[in-house]
Amino acid sequence: MGTVFSLDVRGGEPAAVRAALDEAVAGLHRVDEVFSTYREDSQIARLQRGELTVAECDPEVAEVLELAAEAERLSDGWFSTSYQGRLDPTGIVKGWAVERAARRLSGVPGVCGVSVNGGGDVQLLGSPGAQRPWRVGVSDPLRPGGLAAVVSAAGADELSVATSGTAERGAHILDPRTGHAAVTDLVAVTVVGPRLTWADCWATAAFAMGSREGLAWLESLPDVEALLITAGDEVRCTGGLAARLG
Repeated sequence: MGTVFSLDVRGGEPAAVRAALDEAVAGLHRVDEVFSTYREDSQIARLQRGELTVAECDPEVAEVLELAAEAERLSDGWFSTSYQGRLDPTGIVKGWAVERAARRLSGVPGVCGVSVNGGGDVQLLGSPGAQRPWRVGVSDPLRPGGLAAVVSAAGADELSVATSGTAERGAHILDPRTGHAAVTDLVAVTVVGPRLTWADCWATAAFAMGSREGLAWLESLPDVEALLITAGDEVRCTGGLAARLG
């Protein structure tokens, strides 16, 4: 998927954890093989060319496309799986794949906590130890090496943190209504919620909307908090975000 993944598992019998880690890593590689838009032989590429139908693909393809359709509906089209007229579900695949890997690892007997990080988007389950919550630093897009905030998972059995912006990859987020790079006053949107599948989608959609519309929309979503940073170094956040910082 063109990025770095890290997997942190706490508790569990070492041999069982190692086997589960190997399975999770193999699963992430399989997701790349199926969904990559850069591999001519991937199922998504073959779907784009009309060589396969969704029914002929792995069941995960239909699952992801259904989730993407729901994200498009809930965002009023600001999240889209269409790129230059072609099917491209990569905007949802990474978050979905990271969340799926984390949930598989959390099912290992004795495991008390799991953190899976895919290119800076993180799914947290359980805790790393007694009275110790997972904590995730949010990079400051305007000050390389600095942190804009630290998110704490204290009191939550599951939490995810996803960021969309221009700091790492430049202007790669499109406005689905124009097909061109999103014209926005934002440099980064970080979304905090239970499931990374959705947090990743919501961060992308809100970034394309811009700070005013994006913040209002994020405020309307249940169990979602967010931090938005503008190019003018203005920080805006949802009303309940403060309870998740620390």
